[in-house]
Order: sequence, then structure tokens, then C-alpha cells
Amino acid sequence: MIATPHPIAHQFWTWQPNKDSRAFTIAYQKQGDHGIPVILIHGFGAGTFHWRKNLPDLAAHAQVYAIDLLGFGKSDKPTPAIEVNYTFETWGQQILDFCRDVIGGPALLIGNSIGCIAAMQAAVDGPEWVKGVALLNCSLRLLHDRKRATQPFYKQFAPLLQNVLQYKPIGNWFFSQIAQPKTVKKVLLQAYKRSEAVTDELVNYLLEPAQDPKAADVFLAFTAYSQGPLPEDLFPQLQCPAIVLWGTEDPWEPIELGREFAHYPMVTAFIELPGLGHCPQDEAPEIVNPILNDWIRSLELV
Repeated sequence: MIATPHPIAHQFWTWQPNKDSRAFTIAYQKQGDHGIPVILIHGFGAGTFHWRKNLPDLAAHAQVYAIDLLGFGKSDKPTPAIEVNYTFETWGQQILDFCRDVIGGPALLIGNSIGCIAAMQAAVDGPEWVKGVALLNCSLRLLHDRKRATQPFYKQFAPLLQNVLQYKPIGNWFFSQIAQPKTVKKVLLQAYKRSEAVTDELVNYLLEPAQDPKAADVFLAFTAYSQGPLPEDLFPQLQCPAIVLWGTEDPWEPIELGREFAHYPMVTAFIELPGLGHCPQDEAPEIVNPILNDWIRSLELV
């Protein structure tokens, strides 16, 4: 097991999506001063901390950036639908602008869960800025409007719950119940197959951004987001190589469905990770890091 390294200091970038919008503060971490640039993109409710076991090891061969998507981690959390729309197009633009303004050139993108969709959206919207994507347990977006009819009967009621949660007093109460140590730990124990990886440190990392007064608004906005791209919309549009890694014991994104992604032309490898759950980079970095390092080195030579 790779030991948790000492925390890496956050840096901050001022992002203005367009000349008519206000600027937002985006948090990121960087390690490594040589090699190809790599951006690590977290999943829903997470942040740069979810890459704390990967960033130092990958930085031995690359310039590695872990970024907090707008609305998460230490990044700004502007008001949904008024100041910003929390969509994959927004996050894709954030990633591309980061490549241009901070890195100054194209990068490899590594995502987990919804971070995979954001990475692919960036690769589709700005192919000149993305040299490859690695996708770890890609979100299948099973509650998307176009997928709901294929889901079990009880999931057909998801739109009703989404609508109820948009009533602010109920939504805020619901968020306050979720943002509790016991609840977060219970959810993590579902997502992680290795229970020893669910530490108090991890729970605290997840809960810290939830203390922001605007965190509930971001959470509720995304839970109501049932539109936008599906992975199967984006895969055929990729112009860069992709690899897919998948924990076989993921309870949220079934690998039986994920295996279909291996058939897309730009997917050069589909790698199953036996006995791992939804966040394999945090659960088993000693398995995931060597795979990612080999992939990074292979694309440095292209």
C-alpha cells in the first residue's frame, strides 16, 4: 500500500470563462517540473485530495496538475443558473482554458467518474489541447433523461425526487443530512471494496468543502442535471487515444456496461481492476499508478 504523502500546497488561477462573465478562483495542485503535462480531474463531490496518492508518483515522469472543478473543492462555488451553469460544457471549457492559460500547451487528461465526462468533453471541444485521455470508472450517467427508461422500476421516480430537492428548504435539509461524517463514511464503504482505504482523513477531506455556504446549491444543481452528454455521445468524437480502467466491484457504474466502451476506435485498452470499486486511484494506487505511468510514457514518445 502506498503511504499517503505530505499535503501539496494549493495554487490558485483566476478564470474568466468569457469577457462578459465575472472571474472565478480555481484551485489546483502541481508537482513535477519536466515531462508531458497531465491534468487529474476528480469525480462528483471530490477534489484534488482524491489524487493525493497519485500525484507524487506520476510527477516522477510528468508535470502533473490536480484541479478542482468549478463548484468543488477549494474552487469558487458561484450561484447555479445565475452566475454559471454546472454542465460538462462548462467544466470542459475550464479544462481547456487551464491548458491554455496555466500550462501553455496541450496535456493528457486523467479522470475519475464524472471527471471522465468532463475530460472527454474537453477533448471533443478542443482536440488541439488534449493529447490523450485516461478514464477511471467513467460515469455511465444512468439517471440521464435518455437512459431512465432502461433502469429498474424504482429509479423511474428519480425526476420526482429531483424536483422535490429543488425546493430550497427541503434540498438544504437533505444536503445537511448527507454532509455528516457517518453518512459520508457509509457511502464510501459502498463505493470502495477495500474498507481500509476509507479513512477518517478521506472523510474529512470530503466534508471540508461542504462547509461552504454555497456547497448545497452546487450539490442540488448537479443532482438535477439529467441532460448533457452521455459517454457514448463523446467516445465516437474523440480524436485522441483513450484508455479505460475499471474496478470490477464498482456498485454504481457496472463494469458489464463499461466493457462496451472497449469497442470504440480510439480506445486502445480496456483494463479491468479486479476487486476494486468506484475510485481505484485512491483505493489501490499501487495498482493504478504503474498503469498510468506506463500510459504517460507511451504518449510522450508519440
